[in-house]
Amino acid sequence: MSMRIQPWPWFAILIRNHSEKSAALLLENAGYECFFPVSSSMRHSSGQLEKLEVPLFPGCLFCRMDPTYRLPVLRTPGVIQIVGADEDLIPADEEEIAALQRVGKAGVSTMPWPYMQVGALATLADGPLRGLSGFMIKIKSGLKLILSVSLLHRSVAVEVERSWLSCANPARNAEFQMSHSRATLFRSR
Repeated sequence: MSMRIQPWPWFAILIRNHSEKSAALLLENAGYECFFPVSSSMRHSSGQLEKLEVPLFPGCLFCRMDPTYRLPVLRTPGVIQIVGADEDLIPADEEEIAALQRVGKAGVSTMPWPYMQVGALATLADGPLRGLSGFMIKIKSGLKLILSVSLLHRSVAVEVERSWLSCANPARNAEFQMSHSRATLFRSR
């Protein structure tokens, strides 16, 4: 008889700025599973290309842990606190963290974005993020899927291609495609 062990929930850990990587490393070495979402980009430095990683949620990382056994986490250098209300810790939504992990593994362009709770919901029907849902916005540089972490009241914008998008309402999809084509036409003049 096999018994499936459910992993501990994800908790948001507030970290001193610029200490996120070292705190994550210390926690992982202590046996915790950590997730530190970053946005990667390339820049020229001293005539060479350099990979630059910027935290998507500065001063925060996510950690799977037993909420009743929090003292080792709190004693980790760089850790300020675990997000919660008074003595009660509040776990992060599993689906929100899983979506951020998929985006990181897919290697698509991401950036911090103002927190969004309402908007045009869309589900990606194709591409490396197929099945992912979020708020869809259109800006000059293209389409962005907005993923939010409700616990932190923060969001990230993920660059997506128009061909990945599928709307449930075909009329709405045609309207979206037409408005996107018009915007492209006006920019090219």
